[in-house]
Amino acid sequence: MNHSFVSIGYGSVVSVDKIVGVMGFGSQPSKRLKDEAQRKGKLVDATQGRKTRSLVVTSSDHVILSALACETIAFRLEQKSAESKPHFANSERKQDESDNLK
Repeated sequence: MNHSFVSIGYGSVVSVDKIVGVMGFGSQPSKRLKDEAQRKGKLVDATQGRKTRSLVVTSSDHVILSALACETIAFRLEQKSAESKPHFANSERKQDESDNLK
């Protein structure tokens, strides 16, 4: 079993498979989401005392506060996604060679 994690800052990581969404923290809806998660006991503060810049929402309805900007986390998720895609360089090269023989 291969687990992939993404850093959400200051030594905290989240399983890529569990992330539903990432949103900026500053709008009223994001603050309501945080308050609701806190009321339910599903709020995780991973800011290490720094200013909250984004919320990470998980498949288990947990809301994780992060001090990183949502764009930074999204970029890291894109990098993880690109790393996990299979590389077909050899099969593409063989296809190109067979096309040239025709």
